[in-house]
This record gives sequence, C-alpha cells and structure tokens, in this order.
Amino acid sequence: MFDGKTILITGGTGSFGKKYTETLLSRYKPKRIIIYSRDELKQFDMGQDYNDPCMRYMIGDVRDKERLVQACDGVDYIIHAAALKQVPAAEYNPMECINTNIRGAENVIHAAIKCGIKKVIALSTDKAANPINLYGATKLASDKMFVAANNMVGRRETRFAVVRYGNVVGSRGSVVPFFEKRVAEGADHLPITDADMTRFWISLQDGVDFVLKNFERMHGGEVFVPKIPSIRVTDLASAIAPNLEQRIIGIRPGEKLHEIMCPADDSHLTVEFEDHYVLSPSIKFYDAEVSYDKNCLGEVGKPVGRGFEYNSGTNPHFLTVDEIASFNKAAMA
Repeated sequence: MFDGKTILITGGTGSFGKKYTETLLSRYKPKRIIIYSRDELKQFDMGQDYNDPCMRYMIGDVRDKERLVQACDGVDYIIHAAALKQVPAAEYNPMECINTNIRGAENVIHAAIKCGIKKVIALSTDKAANPINLYGATKLASDKMFVAANNMVGRRETRFAVVRYGNVVGSRGSVVPFFEKRVAEGADHLPITDADMTRFWISLQDGVDFVLKNFERMHGGEVFVPKIPSIRVTDLASAIAPNLEQRIIGIRPGEKLHEIMCPADDSHLTVEFEDHYVLSPSIKFYDAEVSYDKNCLGEVGKPVGRGFEYNSGTNPHFLTVDEIASFNKAAMA
C-alpha cells in the first residue's frame, strides 16, 4: 500500500524513524519519504545513510503548526513518532513534555485534517496505560486526542489510530545500551532499581512491522497492542553481564514496577486477535457504525473477559536469561 505514496515521519531521525525508513525503502517503492524533525545534525547524519532519491528532510518542530501544514502538503500517510520520552526528564521539565507530546499531537491532527491525509498512526507507549508519570500522562492525552480526531474529520477520509507497545531493545536512551556502556567502561556492578521490576520487550523491527500492518488493519479510532514477551530486569542484567554484581538503587522518579498495555478498566473495550489486542474507542463516532471485532484485513477477534489486564508482571510469556541474550543479539544485529 506504500508504493507510489508519500509518507511523513515526525521525529524521523530517531531509532524508530530510521528503521521504518529502512524498511519502507527495502520493501516498497514510495514516491517520497519525508523526515520531519528539529535536529539538523541528526538529519545530516541520517542523510548519509538514507539518500535514496525519494528521501526528503525537513527541519521543523511538531510545536510549529504552520510548518507541519507545509510538511503535510501532498502526503498520504503520517507516522507520528516525535515525542519527549525520558521519564525523569519529563518529571523535572513538565511543560516541555506537555508542549511536545500534547500540543504537538494537536498540531499533527490539525495538519492531517487540513491537508487531507489518508491515514495517521501515532506511536504510544505502555506508560500511557494507568499512568503515574508525566510522560505517560501526556501520551495518554495524546492517545485520546488521536482517537477523538476521527470525530473531527467531517466528510473527509482522514483516519487516525494509535499503536502502543513496550520497551524497544537497544533504542536510544534505553536500558540495554546503558548496561552495555557500563560493562564496556569496566563497571564493577549494574544498577537495578528494583529486583522485582518487569518490562514488555520488543525489537525495533517487530515494532516497525506492527505499525506497517496496522495501516492495513485500521478502521480509525483503535489502539493497537502487540502480544509480546516480558522480561525481568534482573534477568536482563544477567544476560548482558552474568558475572557482574547487581546493586539495588531504588525506583527512579515516575518509574513503575510493572507496565500495563491493556488496563482492566478498559477490558470491556478490549478485543483479542491472534497476535495482538485492540482497544476500541470509548466514544461514539457519528459518521459510521464500526465493529472493531473485525479489522479491514478481515481478521476476526473476540472480546476479552471482564477485568482482563495485559500486565508485564502477569504476562504468560516471559523470556529466560538465555532467551533474552539471543533476542537482544538478533534485535541489534
């Protein structure tokens, strides 16, 4: 569906944007891929590796509504990946996080509707479910805005959906490169915030593939959640440095013990498919009646039981230490 199309990626110089671009170039023949971000050096560096004739690099911030409208001219699909994501930084700089993650989302929605974009998928996070930190709260607000945007389009064909998943192996600022850097520097221990901490675990390529597939699946208004394994952070440390001491340092500001992707309070909205869940919208769309039990690919799901919660601590699929090491190696190859 991406052959001959123009795709805009906000925050496109990040880990996800690079892998998404690489995947589009290898599998499709897009008319244009527009990388929209605010860091000229990152754009320059990315341009050295991704210099296909279809590539376009636009400097701009999602906080700038008019620049976004310019960038969206002639675009078919948007992947909204731009966000401020570091949990402690958001706790200390709340308005910066709000301006990018909430007001930026509003600007993307405005530009998409104004320019007649066909489909928009916004990237979310497990931290948006039952949030306890500011980053998660801003992403929950963003998720709600993208869902509600389907009620703002009038007779236009523009549709919005959200993809929510967990920790991406090896992404910038994540725990794997942090641990590996400490090992490379000769540290005598790895810091663990809590011995019981768990996280959902996904490779960057799997995240990209899930987003690509959901452009075909979406009606508009869904929050898509992949079925992925969990890890124990202590097992992750053992997989990376089996002989190093693990030293408990305490939970950081805004950090959870376990993450949630489908809250129990939304169980009445949650539909289970073979390899993913869908959180259907809690609000009514006035242009059409949509059954989220069946997607646009014809895949059929079934409602989950009342009180169902998809939680990294109770996930039936946990990776062992050896499986984590193999998973990480394959994901970062």
